[in-house]
Amino acid sequence: MPDVILSVFQIEGVWYLILAALMAGVVRGFAGFGTAMVYLPVAGQVLGPFEALTTLVIMDLTGPLIHVPRALKDGHPGDVARLGLGALISVPLGVWVLSLVEPEVFRYGVSLVAIILLVLLIGGVRYRGELTRPMIFGTGALGGFLGGSVGLPGPPVIMLYMASALPPKTIRANNTLYLSLFDAILIIVLAVRGFLRLSAVTLGLVLILPYTLGNWIGARIFRPEAERMYRFAAYLIIAVSALHGLPLWD
Repeated sequence: MPDVILSVFQIEGVWYLILAALMAGVVRGFAGFGTAMVYLPVAGQVLGPFEALTTLVIMDLTGPLIHVPRALKDGHPGDVARLGLGALISVPLGVWVLSLVEPEVFRYGVSLVAIILLVLLIGGVRYRGELTRPMIFGTGALGGFLGGSVGLPGPPVIMLYMASALPPKTIRANNTLYLSLFDAILIIVLAVRGFLRLSAVTLGLVLILPYTLGNWIGARIFRPEAERMYRFAAYLIIAVSALHGLPLWD
């Protein structure tokens, strides 16, 4: 096993991935979302699509656990369960679609979905109506499909909640719980479909440390009264990562 871990550090670009995991953790810690939008555009330049997804889900299964107790208190677990049920139905379809496309298409998909979300959020799109149960379920299903196909389960859910009138701590908590639930679903689907690789799992385990550290830093600096500052910082980091990850720069 030590030899397997040591081999991880021989991967070209591994330190780039470690830095991306750290930054993704910081954003997730203070914003409650953004892990995939920060990490995947970078990982897609170093790893194949399924390897990138595997490292993401392995590190993301453990890093945000420190936020779960607070999220259960601040969030709406019932709504999160509906989001998770929708994702459970659609994740296998997304993974199937990913298995059909080229790695370059995956990279474009990751960056473009992240950029579209930013444009909508920065543009001030808002939903003022009631968040109905069918709407929440459908949003979870759309997130599950995007998560399985381009590794970005968060955008639809983030868009729904951040465009609502819910308080920041509730939005952050619901996003945290939903993304943790999605990770558990995705790892099971990848295992069943035979897409898990030992090297990618090991790399994901190595990335847990910088990612968890980033989560801790992000949680420590989070202050609800400074919501606008945190949103701006998250948007900026995601934008840089998404634009840098576009294959046209290769």
